[in-house]
Amino acid sequence: MKNIQWETREEKSWSIFAISGRLDRLPAEEVGRQGDALLSAHDKLAIDLARLEYISSAGLRILLRLAKAAKATGKEFALCGATGFVREVLEDSNMDVLVDVYGNAQQLP
Repeated sequence: MKNIQWETREEKSWSIFAISGRLDRLPAEEVGRQGDALLSAHDKLAIDLARLEYISSAGLRILLRLAKAAKATGKEFALCGATGFVREVLEDSNMDVLVDVYGNAQQLP
């Protein structure tokens, strides 16, 4: 059973990668590959976490890797929409200090 889904869309000048379900060890690499492809094709990538229920350390590593890749190539990267447990994990891991975090995709600059 697949425990994660995603969709992509364009909003403002951002490519939005919306993830829903559980971002844990099993789907993390697949999500990372999709994020890499989006980052290489766009100057601005935002990960929409509004429908993400759970994130593990493997999921955090993928987000951090994407953020570092964006910085290394001069592209913009942001997280948006995190709530509940996912928001707590981002804050506890200081991800919200390392990456621009917005309440929702409409708040992206």
